[in-house]
Amino acid sequence: MDASDLDHRARTRSGCIPPELVSRLLERGHADMVELQAGRGEWFCALAWARVLGEQGREADASEVLAPYVATGWWTAVVAAAELLEGWGRIDEAIEITRIRMEAGHPMALEAYTRLLARHGRAEEAFDLLVPHVDDGVLATALVDVASVAGRDEEAAALLVGRIRADHCCDGPWCCRGLDPDTLLGLLATTRERQGCIDEAIALLHRRQITSVNSRDQLADLLARHGRIEELRAYAALDGHEEALQRLAELLEEGDDLEGAIAVYGQADGPAARNPNSAYELAQLLARHGRGGEAIAVMRAQADAHHSDDWILHALSELCLDQGCPADGLAHLDALDARRGGGGEWELFWMRLPLIAACGGVDEGVEQARAHPEGNTWYAAKHIARLLAGAGRTEEAVAVLQQHDRRNSHDLAHHLVDLGRVEEAMAVLQHISPPSPLVPTARLWSEEPPF
Repeated sequence: MDASDLDHRARTRSGCIPPELVSRLLERGHADMVELQAGRGEWFCALAWARVLGEQGREADASEVLAPYVATGWWTAVVAAAELLEGWGRIDEAIEITRIRMEAGHPMALEAYTRLLARHGRAEEAFDLLVPHVDDGVLATALVDVASVAGRDEEAAALLVGRIRADHCCDGPWCCRGLDPDTLLGLLATTRERQGCIDEAIALLHRRQITSVNSRDQLADLLARHGRIEELRAYAALDGHEEALQRLAELLEEGDDLEGAIAVYGQADGPAARNPNSAYELAQLLARHGRGGEAIAVMRAQADAHHSDDWILHALSELCLDQGCPADGLAHLDALDARRGGGGEWELFWMRLPLIAACGGVDEGVEQARAHPEGNTWYAAKHIARLLAGAGRTEEAVAVLQQHDRRNSHDLAHHLVDLGRVEEAMAVLQHISPPSPLVPTARLWSEEPPF
């Protein structure tokens, strides 16, 4: 095995058995195939099979399954093995295999090693190991987390304060390598909040240029945690703070103030009217509380205003389907198609397939899809097969996908497994020819001699 090849296949999900299909194989009683493929370099099979063995108490066998992968030095395999060992209570072994990679200079090993130490009574040691690396954003984050366990928040804060440059202003997200000012302020705010210095934490977060990370706003979450609703409301009202707006609405909804949560987004002249993302959140809120008609109206207004944004049309179509109004969804897509000039491009057309099926049946949806100018393409096959499989017509879905097996290999393999045609599924995924059927060279049965 080769670490680079393993990494490429795992990241791209190409030329391998993907994790969702491994789960399917186990669910369908094909553990023998998972075990077989685990020994043939299929990482996701190896990981799943090792977990199965571990649950059966066969920890030594599980470790043996992962050993060839770990031996390549591939970090993903090392992490997985360490997590399994930790879960089995074999902490020293988990620490050891992580330490070996750290000493070999793997860039991600120090973070994993120190977090593992901190979880198992060695937080002081972990903190000391991280101190020299505080200028690295990832390791600085680990240091702040470890400081909480080690009781060394003040030392962590001092290290961070010493790195604040009052004269620096980033001109883009990649301005600073390592510990950028926004990350630094966020980490210092985390430490100050733990120390009970809430006002200082809030002031630090107000200094950041980029307020949202991974679709969450740290300041909004902090204000919500401490019940400072009016401050959160004022902060959410600032232009561009849609994550803060969402957090305020969540907080009000959690407190059973539905009307207050709806009012946060507004409808006629509020953020939902100006921002498609806020409109989507409002529609989801309304739908959760049985107000589907209002939710559809919100998304219809956005579709009218942003008719070139296909994700809005997807959201509207799915909402109409979920609310039992497929005909309304079709009518809107028809009107939009006419407004676009009636081009009928597939990106707009395929959204209507579930709606057509809900109105007139699956056969009508399939017929219209096949009649489309792009109905014979690999991407059309994917949507046609989805309709057929959803109606329990898996054999037909397979026949459609087999016409473009290389481009739809994951979907095809999924359905083949459901049909029990596991060898074919493996061949499709691994891009090899399935074994030819045995062709007898003599008659196998006869009523006349020779028998």
